[in-house]
Amino acid sequence: MARILLGVSGGIAAYKTLEFTRLAIKAGHVVRVVQTPDSEHFVGRSSYEGITGAPVLINQFEADPAGGVFQDQERPAHDPIAHLELVANCDVYLLAPASANTIAKVSAGMADNMVTALALTCRKPLIVAPAMNNDMYLSAATRENIETLRRRGVTVLDPGTGELASKGEYGVGRLPEPQELLDAVERAIAGGAEYAPRSLDGLKLLVSAGGTREPIDEVRFVGNRSSGKMGFAIADQAAARGAEVTVVAANVALARNPAVSYVNVSTAAELEAAVREHFIATDALIMAAAVADFTPAAPSEGKIKKAGREGMEIELVATNDVLKGLKDLRREGQVVVGFAAEAGEALLPEAQRKLESKGLDMIVANDIADPTIGFEVDANQVTLITAGGEPERPPRGTKSQIASVILDRVEALLRPAASQSAAEGSRRV
Repeated sequence: MARILLGVSGGIAAYKTLEFTRLAIKAGHVVRVVQTPDSEHFVGRSSYEGITGAPVLINQFEADPAGGVFQDQERPAHDPIAHLELVANCDVYLLAPASANTIAKVSAGMADNMVTALALTCRKPLIVAPAMNNDMYLSAATRENIETLRRRGVTVLDPGTGELASKGEYGVGRLPEPQELLDAVERAIAGGAEYAPRSLDGLKLLVSAGGTREPIDEVRFVGNRSSGKMGFAIADQAAARGAEVTVVAANVALARNPAVSYVNVSTAAELEAAVREHFIATDALIMAAAVADFTPAAPSEGKIKKAGREGMEIELVATNDVLKGLKDLRREGQVVVGFAAEAGEALLPEAQRKLESKGLDMIVANDIADPTIGFEVDANQVTLITAGGEPERPPRGTKSQIASVILDRVEALLRPAASQSAAEGSRRV
């Protein structure tokens, strides 16, 4: 059982939080609710009070009839300051739906209403679930505000894609479903820690991302469809967990996180050199990049002209296996994670072979036969295989959600003792 504080801001998706509240209580938790004044246009306080059996606060200057405690606690004899007492007593604070306006305020450290004041004083796990119009979510301001929150250790859930509130409108910005919200809250509860220290504080992670390009001439190349989204999502999540993160980015055209260091490369040889340079000082390597297996043997200078292409043949030579080549540099305690992209029935056997032949601690297997996951899209479905363990298939999700699962397993490999005690509430978020 946990004490969940729910902050509701103005948005039509607020109706989903009624069902979230019901599910949370059914799961054995107790819930207190605070609202922004605008949120009452969508769901009134009486609806939450009816479900929770506790008063709902909207004005930060109003007295809390419950004295700042949850339903399982005894009311104090005095009247405490509600926006201090509620976060002191909760186990997790969920902002859902979090409007663009509320996200901007929390990112800027504003405290002009009950919901934002609680966020500013909160030292418990804070989860923000954005919900808004597609254009508002994709605006540069909102994206920067979200990344600011993530760098501070706030868990920001990825919104869903689909039909939005306005008639005929479709895009990203849907509030996660009530059960997804509860799952995120319970993951935070299992961590049982405040913002700091964070779970990867003091550790160095090296992540490769994107796809290499092997030159045919100075214009053309042999490449692949990797966008770098998975690797960048892992890096962002690792930085939010406190790690010092370096990304070796192979031809990635994505926004950079100021909390992450980047080394830009193009070819497999350049990627190998960069990984080897940084590997020695890292605690874990997550090799998410799609590295070419072959490269043209003799790239042409300049541009090959059309007349010279008739009947042209390109000789390819094998590139070095980057992960295999790291065995001579690897020190005790380092964790190495690889990726395997295969199609259909060959996926798991080939992933298992790569895990063993390259001496990996874990491999993330992607089924490239499904065009809705993997390359160039925001969703993914993976199978995780650890040395000596059974394959694990987490639910399909956004790449940010999959990154979170991958990092959970990396943490368990880095700190097996801490992982063992997670059930006792000692593992940090």
